[in-house]
Amino acid sequence: MAEAFDVVVIGAGPAGEVAGARAAEAGLSVALVEHELLGGECSYWACIPSKALLRPGEVRWLAEHAAGVREKLQAGIDARAVLDHRDSMVSHYQDDSQVKWAEDAKLKVVRGTGKLTGPRKVRVESKDGAVRELEARKAVVLATGSRPRIPDIPGLKDAQPWDNRQGTAARQVPKRLVVLGGGAVAVELAQAWRSLGSEVTLVQRGKGLLSRAEPFAGAQVAQALRDSGARVLLGMTAKRVQRPGGKGEVTVTLANDEQVVADEILVAMGRVPRTEGIGLETVGLEGGKPVEVDDQLRAKGVDGGWLYACGDANGRNLLTHMGKYQARMVGDVIAGKQARAWADAKATPQVVFTHPQVASVGLTEAKAREAGLPVRTVEKQLQDVSGTSLLGKGLTGTVKWVVDEQRRVLVGATFTGPEVGEMLHAATIAVAGEVPLDTLWHAVPSFPTMSEVWLKLLEAYGL
Repeated sequence: MAEAFDVVVIGAGPAGEVAGARAAEAGLSVALVEHELLGGECSYWACIPSKALLRPGEVRWLAEHAAGVREKLQAGIDARAVLDHRDSMVSHYQDDSQVKWAEDAKLKVVRGTGKLTGPRKVRVESKDGAVRELEARKAVVLATGSRPRIPDIPGLKDAQPWDNRQGTAARQVPKRLVVLGGGAVAVELAQAWRSLGSEVTLVQRGKGLLSRAEPFAGAQVAQALRDSGARVLLGMTAKRVQRPGGKGEVTVTLANDEQVVADEILVAMGRVPRTEGIGLETVGLEGGKPVEVDDQLRAKGVDGGWLYACGDANGRNLLTHMGKYQARMVGDVIAGKQARAWADAKATPQVVFTHPQVASVGLTEAKAREAGLPVRTVEKQLQDVSGTSLLGKGLTGTVKWVVDEQRRVLVGATFTGPEVGEMLHAATIAVAGEVPLDTLWHAVPSFPTMSEVWLKLLEAYGL
């Protein structure tokens, strides 16, 4: 006999947890299915541990710019203390607290691998082979996340490369580390391990880092990595990887035939939705691809509107906070409320936690022009405001606005510099709310804070 619930959620990462909790809050019975740790990728192998690894280096970098502190700094960072703190931040890879949270949220935790077996039906197989059959009266939510993409480079898979999981959970600092990639994961982990003592070589096939951001952002992060002693190779690819037996030294042969020898190799070259093997074919969909959804996050091509997908599984926006945003929409829609997701296409904020930090929301200038918007940009340097100088001598950064001239509203903003992630939400509100620049003129920034750069930008615009 199948166990019946109003909602069955497959995947208990941030998106699955939020979707389930939102539905349960509305009085629906919810089964939350997970085969690993409740909390998912972000909690144990991505957002949380990577920031725990990065923060000590950032603090030291800020201290090096603080008069009276930099003169007293001692060399190096206590790597063991950092790794121990990382372990505490991921609850030593135990999910007891998450399970308690789920139970308190009135979610029924079902351990095992969930798989669709037909409309509204889910089979869960536990690690010991036991099987439970679940049936959803209202909805099934797919929140299965994504996995790293390992490119087809000869010898790479046999070399047992690190992905984000090993890159955030390693027990020892590798003496030499090669990083393949130039996105957020690549630059964050390259900088984190460099700050802990690794000799880092970053290999990026593109002409710059952080290719989806404004070009100046990637250029500043590349320079910061080089200043720290990391080697950054742009416009370069790896054509072969050698590591006999998958252990010991790894040799990476580059496109120019140069060989880089390291103790570990980390691959950060994108992610793919984890939708293979979850029974999508039983409801007329194809596995291994993003589940295409409408703005209510319902899977397209499934009769009855009972199947939903949120987070990385639908491929709309592979960021934890946007997955959670979608999950709130899913919970509301299942509960019968009117809701539609649009911020994940229009006002997506993102912070890259390198030093300098890179924070952005909305469209870059290139994307805005590609969309046919009448664009005007305004750019200022963070060192133009007193708050930056007070935070540390010699600290710099850049802020760029992308303005829709016809409507006189902000459609994109990018910040680089110290701790600029904390300034991003004001820009997110401006973009999401389409706040006119003439209204922003009356949002007076406090003195002396870095946020005074908003006033400088408005003045540069002509207000």
